[in-house]
Amino acid sequence: MPNYLTGQALVDAIQHQSSCRQLIGYSNQPPKITWKNNAKVAIQFVLNYEEGAENHVEHGDLGSEQFLSEIIGANSYPAIHRSMDSLYEYGSRAGFWRIHHEFQKRDLPLTIFGVAMALARNPQVVQAIKDAKYDVVSHGYRWLHYQNTDISIERQHMHQAISILETLFGQAPTGWYTGRDSPNTRALLAEFDHIRYDSDYYGDDLPFWVEQNQRPHLIIPYTLDTNDMKFCALNGFNHADEFYQYLKDAFDVLYQEQTPKMLSVGMHCRILGRPARFKALQRFLDYLQTFDDVWICTREEIAQHWYTHHYPKDHYATTNI
Repeated sequence: MPNYLTGQALVDAIQHQSSCRQLIGYSNQPPKITWKNNAKVAIQFVLNYEEGAENHVEHGDLGSEQFLSEIIGANSYPAIHRSMDSLYEYGSRAGFWRIHHEFQKRDLPLTIFGVAMALARNPQVVQAIKDAKYDVVSHGYRWLHYQNTDISIERQHMHQAISILETLFGQAPTGWYTGRDSPNTRALLAEFDHIRYDSDYYGDDLPFWVEQNQRPHLIIPYTLDTNDMKFCALNGFNHADEFYQYLKDAFDVLYQEQTPKMLSVGMHCRILGRPARFKALQRFLDYLQTFDDVWICTREEIAQHWYTHHYPKDHYATTNI
């Protein structure tokens, strides 16, 4: 006989093993959802505002930014990188305003994933967000990788991010998205009672509850595929037609399914704000606005809907995190 587990004993051991993974979910039995206006799809557009908080030697970082720019596979230099600087600056100088004007012209809601340091550097953008009454979600204090960051530093950055957004907008954020989070991020968020949800998750088409620090915590999944960041990936989009078709296909599949779903579209000022890519956004918005049974909303509206209609009564989730 082997001296290791096999068969049912091995299956049982695997099934009883403690895990942080969320592999089961709703098990093909999603909750009965009635979106606003009986919409078949609830869709949110998220504009990431990061310009001015990325890696930069003037911020005390060891080198220049490497991530999410026109320079795919960029090196980091222990000096000012003028080209990288200008690629990010396009987002704050031009890209934000192009996207902002489009949503204002169409009178559509928008969620801002705002990096606190970046917003603090641009009062004009802050005023535009306030005037438009956009939904503001904390995107952290800095636009950095937090995977290996000391927990005390990550906690400090959370406090600083929330403090800055509360100062700029007159109220603390209720949602959170680090983007490049750490194993500690969600547990740290539970220390802030006003944070109602986070979006550091990509594994479902619907929100769901987990138990965190012995209380319910809402996850509103985000997306890395219906996201303009793939213009900056080797296997990503090359032109606006590809992005438009991808967004349209994602929407069409969800629209035709029997159970209402949620779709997130991720945008970045310096990426989708470029004229040739921006055309994809205009075409997709034109397409969406031909439907009467679609709810274009904010992430805060999704959170409020889930708190009102799907708050857990007897348990928080199928698997705890």
